[in-house]
Amino acid sequence: MASGQKTISSENISPTRRRFIQSGIGIAGLIYIGAAVYPVYRYLVDPAEKAEAEAAIKEIELPGLDTLPRGSAMMFRFAGKPGLIIHHEDGEWVAFSAVCTHLACTVQFQKDQKRIHCACHGGTYDMKTGKNIAGPPPRPLTKYNVEVLDGKVKISRT
Repeated sequence: MASGQKTISSENISPTRRRFIQSGIGIAGLIYIGAAVYPVYRYLVDPAEKAEAEAAIKEIELPGLDTLPRGSAMMFRFAGKPGLIIHHEDGEWVAFSAVCTHLACTVQFQKDQKRIHCACHGGTYDMKTGKNIAGPPPRPLTKYNVEVLDGKVKISRT
Protein backbone atom coordinates (compact mmCIF):
# COMPACT_ATOMS: atom_id res chain seq x y z
CA MET A 1 0.00 0.00 0.00
CA ALA A 2 1.36 3.41 -0.86
CA SER A 3 2.11 5.83 1.87
CA GLY A 4 -0.62 8.41 2.59
CA GLN A 5 -3.48 6.13 1.42
CA LYS A 6 -6.06 5.11 3.94
CA THR A 7 -7.87 1.86 3.86
CA ILE A 8 -11.56 1.70 4.44
CA SER A 9 -12.54 -1.15 6.65
CA SER A 10 -15.95 -2.77 6.86
CA GLU A 11 -16.20 -1.58 10.44
CA ASN A 12 -16.34 2.04 9.25
CA ILE A 13 -18.96 1.39 6.54
CA SER A 14 -21.43 -0.78 8.46
CA PRO A 15 -22.64 1.74 11.05
CA THR A 16 -23.26 4.38 8.36
CA ARG A 17 -25.07 1.93 6.13
CA ARG A 18 -27.05 0.60 9.09
CA ARG A 19 -28.12 4.14 10.09
CA PHE A 20 -29.14 4.90 6.51
CA ILE A 21 -31.30 1.78 6.30
CA GLN A 22 -32.82 2.41 9.72
CA SER A 23 -33.60 6.02 8.75
CA GLY A 24 -35.18 4.86 5.49
CA ILE A 25 -37.34 2.31 7.29
CA GLY A 26 -38.34 4.94 9.88
CA ILE A 27 -39.33 7.44 7.21
CA ALA A 28 -41.28 4.79 5.30
CA GLY A 29 -43.06 3.84 8.53
CA LEU A 30 -44.03 7.46 9.22
CA ILE A 31 -45.37 7.85 5.69
CA TYR A 32 -47.39 4.64 6.08
CA ILE A 33 -48.86 5.78 9.41
CA GLY A 34 -49.68 9.19 7.93
CA ALA A 35 -51.40 7.57 4.95
CA ALA A 36 -53.51 5.46 7.32
CA VAL A 37 -54.39 8.24 9.77
CA TYR A 38 -55.15 11.09 7.31
CA PRO A 39 -58.36 9.58 5.82
CA VAL A 40 -59.69 8.96 9.33
CA TYR A 41 -58.91 12.56 10.27
CA ARG A 42 -60.65 13.88 7.13
CA TYR A 43 -63.67 11.68 7.81
CA LEU A 44 -64.02 12.99 11.34
CA VAL A 45 -63.36 16.66 10.59
CA ASP A 46 -65.00 17.01 7.17
CA PRO A 47 -68.69 16.94 8.27
CA ALA A 48 -68.19 19.90 10.57
CA GLU A 49 -66.41 21.88 7.85
CA LYS A 50 -69.12 21.08 5.31
CA ALA A 51 -71.88 22.11 7.70
CA GLU A 52 -70.11 25.41 8.31
CA ALA A 53 -69.68 26.04 4.59
CA GLU A 54 -73.32 25.19 3.88
CA ALA A 55 -74.58 27.48 6.62
CA ALA A 56 -72.52 30.36 5.23
CA ILE A 57 -74.09 30.16 1.76
CA LYS A 58 -77.52 31.75 1.84
CA GLU A 59 -78.11 32.48 -1.84
CA ILE A 60 -76.66 32.00 -5.31
CA GLU A 61 -77.21 33.68 -8.67
CA LEU A 62 -77.47 31.79 -11.92
CA PRO A 63 -76.98 34.33 -14.72
CA GLY A 64 -78.56 33.54 -18.07
CA LEU A 65 -80.85 30.90 -16.59
CA ASP A 66 -83.87 33.09 -17.31
CA THR A 67 -83.69 31.68 -20.87
CA LEU A 68 -84.52 28.18 -19.60
CA PRO A 69 -87.52 27.12 -21.69
CA ARG A 70 -90.89 26.67 -20.03
CA GLY A 71 -91.63 23.08 -19.08
CA SER A 72 -87.97 22.24 -18.48
CA ALA A 73 -85.61 21.89 -15.56
CA MET A 74 -81.94 22.15 -14.79
CA MET A 75 -79.62 20.86 -12.08
CA PHE A 76 -77.37 23.27 -10.19
CA ARG A 77 -75.14 23.25 -7.10
CA PHE A 78 -76.20 25.00 -3.90
CA ALA A 79 -73.83 24.89 -0.93
CA GLY A 80 -72.07 21.86 -2.38
CA LYS A 81 -75.24 19.84 -2.89
CA PRO A 82 -77.30 19.26 -6.03
CA GLY A 83 -80.35 21.39 -6.62
CA LEU A 84 -83.14 21.30 -9.20
CA ILE A 85 -84.81 24.36 -10.71
CA ILE A 86 -87.99 23.96 -12.74
CA HIS A 87 -89.52 26.52 -15.10
CA HIS A 88 -93.15 25.42 -15.31
CA GLU A 89 -95.37 25.80 -18.39
CA ASP A 90 -97.36 28.53 -16.60
CA GLY A 91 -94.17 30.59 -16.12
CA GLU A 92 -93.74 29.78 -12.42
CA TRP A 93 -90.22 29.01 -11.17
CA VAL A 94 -89.52 26.57 -8.32
CA ALA A 95 -86.29 25.22 -6.93
CA PHE A 96 -85.65 22.32 -4.60
CA SER A 97 -82.79 20.42 -3.10
CA ALA A 98 -82.20 17.48 -5.45
CA VAL A 99 -81.30 15.19 -2.55
CA CYS A 100 -83.94 12.54 -1.85
CA THR A 101 -85.14 12.62 1.76
CA HIS A 102 -85.11 8.82 1.92
CA LEU A 103 -81.47 7.83 1.40
CA ALA A 104 -79.92 10.97 -0.12
CA CYS A 105 -79.88 9.83 -3.76
CA THR A 106 -80.09 12.54 -6.43
CA VAL A 107 -83.59 13.03 -7.84
CA GLN A 108 -84.46 13.77 -11.48
CA PHE A 109 -87.16 15.82 -13.15
CA GLN A 110 -89.36 13.69 -15.42
CA LYS A 111 -91.14 16.10 -17.74
CA ASP A 112 -93.22 13.45 -19.52
CA GLN A 113 -94.64 12.15 -16.22
CA LYS A 114 -94.84 15.60 -14.61
CA ARG A 115 -92.98 14.62 -11.46
CA ILE A 116 -89.68 14.56 -9.63
CA HIS A 117 -88.49 10.98 -9.27
CA CYS A 118 -85.82 9.20 -7.25
CA ALA A 119 -84.64 6.16 -9.15
CA CYS A 120 -82.94 4.56 -6.14
CA HIS A 121 -86.14 3.32 -4.44
CA GLY A 122 -88.98 4.73 -6.51
CA GLY A 123 -89.69 7.85 -4.49
CA THR A 124 -91.89 10.45 -6.19
CA TYR A 125 -92.32 14.14 -5.42
CA ASP A 126 -94.79 16.75 -6.65
CA MET A 127 -93.04 19.01 -9.17
CA LYS A 128 -94.81 22.18 -7.94
CA THR A 129 -94.44 21.77 -4.17
CA GLY A 130 -91.72 19.15 -3.68
CA LYS A 131 -94.12 17.18 -1.47
CA ASN A 132 -93.45 13.45 -1.23
CA ILE A 133 -96.37 11.69 -2.93
CA ALA A 134 -95.23 8.08 -3.39
CA GLY A 135 -92.56 5.66 -2.30
CA PRO A 136 -90.41 5.63 0.80
CA PRO A 137 -89.33 9.32 1.16
CA PRO A 138 -90.43 10.46 4.64
CA ARG A 139 -90.38 14.24 3.97
CA PRO A 140 -90.79 16.71 1.12
CA LEU A 141 -87.77 18.08 -0.71
CA THR A 142 -86.24 21.25 0.74
CA LYS A 143 -87.71 24.18 -1.18
CA TYR A 144 -85.71 27.28 -2.10
CA ASN A 145 -86.92 30.78 -2.91
CA VAL A 146 -86.55 31.82 -6.56
CA GLU A 147 -86.39 35.39 -7.90
CA VAL A 148 -85.98 36.20 -11.59
CA LEU A 149 -84.63 39.72 -12.12
CA ASP A 150 -82.69 41.35 -14.96
CA GLY A 151 -81.64 38.14 -16.67
CA LYS A 152 -80.51 36.49 -13.45
CA VAL A 153 -82.15 33.82 -11.37
CA LYS A 154 -81.45 34.21 -7.66
CA ILE A 155 -81.99 31.16 -5.46
CA SER A 156 -82.00 31.49 -1.68
CA ARG A 157 -82.89 29.44 1.36
CA THR A 158 -86.40 29.80 2.76
